[in-house]
Amino acid sequence: MENSEPAEWLALREDDGRAYLLCRAPGEVKVKGLGRFDAEELLRGYSVGDRITVGQKSLTIVAPSLPEARRNMARRAQVIGAKDSGFLISWMGIGVGSRVLEGGHGSGGLAMHLANVMGAGGTLISVESRSEHAEVGRKNMERLSEVLPEFPEWHLVEGDISSVGELVVDKCGMLDAAIIDIAEPWGVIPDIEPLLRAGGRLACYCPTTIQLEKCWEAAEDRGLVVEWAGEMIERRWVKASRGGVRPGNTPIGHTAFLLISAKVASIEEE
Repeated sequence: MENSEPAEWLALREDDGRAYLLCRAPGEVKVKGLGRFDAEELLRGYSVGDRITVGQKSLTIVAPSLPEARRNMARRAQVIGAKDSGFLISWMGIGVGSRVLEGGHGSGGLAMHLANVMGAGGTLISVESRSEHAEVGRKNMERLSEVLPEFPEWHLVEGDISSVGELVVDKCGMLDAAIIDIAEPWGVIPDIEPLLRAGGRLACYCPTTIQLEKCWEAAEDRGLVVEWAGEMIERRWVKASRGGVRPGNTPIGHTAFLLISAKVASIEEE
């Protein structure tokens, strides 16, 4: 996916971190939480770093990045959040120039994190079997492509991930990483494993232990080495009214089990 002339996107940020994306362009727009207005007229005379009042809200104008884009994304399917996305990206070594396959694009939550680190030299192939989810994810990614200074070559395929082999070979040769978030990820591991380069990694996102076990067995059956399996737990803390800090009332515990496996060279027979 290539950028055309970039739109001038700005974010209006509340002090608690909530933010609203605006494109400085003529014409009335409706922004949930802010109201309806002409963005170009509203922002006239203001620049990044200024404080602006919109209705009853006092906001800071900032240059938008991934956090602001995620806070404003449309959602239809449940998304892989920052907690799991960041861990997968770090452990799997995904970065500038990586070639990545994403199975189960959904609303694009994981893809947005991937695009943020892959740069213009990366290639991301996202697959989504449900057209209504693909439509939402596409809109989120298209807007992100206008917000980020660099965006990878991105392809969204509506269909079955088990049949994308030819496209992967055509667009990027071999994969550095594949992340599978579908109902039965173990079923497509035999199709994805041959597309990985030696040292490449395949991850599965599994809501239940039964799914985790099936993915583990399927990965090992294909000669992949399981490097890590488990879950990430997040617990936010808040300032107490009478001093000190304490755990917040809305902890994020289990979201899914993650399995990360690596492709290694075959053992030579003597």
